[in-house]
Amino acid sequence: MKTIHVNASRSYDVIVGSGLLRGAGEVIRSYCPGGVCAIVTDDTVDALYGAALEESLRAAGIKTVKYVFFHGEQGKNAQNYVELLELLAENQLTRTDCIVALGGGVPGDLAGFAAATYLRGIAFVQLPTTLLAAVDSSVGGKTAIDLNAGKNLAGAFYQPHAVLCDVDTLATLPDAQFRAGCAEVIKYAVLQDEELFNDLMISGTAFPREAVIARCVAHKRDIVAADEFDHGCRQLLNLGHTVGHAIEALSDFEVCHGEAVAMGMGVIARAAAANGLCSMDCARAVEDILARFDLPSNSPYGAEALQEVMLSDKKRRGDRITLVVPRGIGQCTLHTIAASELTNFVKAGIL
Repeated sequence: MKTIHVNASRSYDVIVGSGLLRGAGEVIRSYCPGGVCAIVTDDTVDALYGAALEESLRAAGIKTVKYVFFHGEQGKNAQNYVELLELLAENQLTRTDCIVALGGGVPGDLAGFAAATYLRGIAFVQLPTTLLAAVDSSVGGKTAIDLNAGKNLAGAFYQPHAVLCDVDTLATLPDAQFRAGCAEVIKYAVLQDEELFNDLMISGTAFPREAVIARCVAHKRDIVAADEFDHGCRQLLNLGHTVGHAIEALSDFEVCHGEAVAMGMGVIARAAAANGLCSMDCARAVEDILARFDLPSNSPYGAEALQEVMLSDKKRRGDRITLVVPRGIGQCTLHTIAASELTNFVKAGIL
């Protein structure tokens, strides 16, 4: 078991290990003196782990209510958000009670935004069950729902009180979903960990789960501690995401987040090389590691279609937009360009 301490506006521990779900109730009890916990999860995860979590909470003397929604990115919507708030109010949860997100990034984002806004903030614990959530979305305090205009446009920075990452839950992930989560692991390697990049090229998906998850969380911990509210270096965590979010939206979320991020990283690496910001060897290395994990590296949509969506991205500032580009493996920078230049820049990275 590994523990990573995060220093932020609220400091907390991220615990990574095996069998943590069974003891979750004992950990959560310290954040839930009121004795009521609302579990937020989707129907797929609920069928796998909902009963085990409820049993652990009951054994710790905590009463439970549960909000279950249909799985998928579309579940991160305003209707579910309001329904969840109504459930909390109807069951009279107070500021001494707790919300637990069980599942991937979608339950985590929805539950976190509800926790941030219900009664102006109640305790919130993350129990990620996907690789993507474990290494990225469960840590750092970004919570949000999607609007018709784009992803994550309504949300709040709200750090969890604890994150419990039970690596045993990864065993039930479909292979495609696990590989999609690997895109976020690769992201950290390309960003600032050349040694991890080289290790992943050797191991492929057989990497040691606990060690690699903890390593990625430690990288994110350091970035969040330096820039919690996303005004500077935290934007580096968006490597592959600006293009990736556009691909997700254009596909009506048929392309999952991890695969979209992989596509985004491939496009941006080639675009950076074509625009003289990194070497062709660097771009090829990004393509190679994505291929090693059977992940796509090209966009199914053209630059014009992508631009229309990208210009609604949160990272746009007036007529400028900031992209994350590799300079080399383990070294990325923020590159701001005029919105009018975006199409040609991205077009250079599409095969």
